[in-house]
Amino acid sequence: MTDLSQMMYSMEHTLRVQNQARAERRAEKAEKEKREFQEKLMRTAASRMELEGLASRVKGSQDAVQRDQLIGMMMAGF
Repeated sequence: MTDLSQMMYSMEHTLRVQNQARAERRAEKAEKEKREFQEKLMRTAASRMELEGLASRVKGSQDAVQRDQLIGMMMAGF
C-alpha cells in the first residue's frame, strides 16, 4: 500500500510541477506580448508626433505664402 501511495504522490507532484511550469510560461508570454504592445504604442505615438510636426510646418509655410501674397497685393495697389 505504501508503494501505491508513494506512486500517487509522485504523480500528483509531477502534475503540479507541470501545471506550474505551464502557468509560468503563459505568464512570461503574456508579459512579453504586453511589452511588445507597449513598444508599438510608443512607436505609434512618436510617429504621430512626427507627422503632426510635419503638418504644422507645412501649415506654417502655407500661411507664410498667403501672407506674402497678401502683402504683395497690398503693395501693388500703392
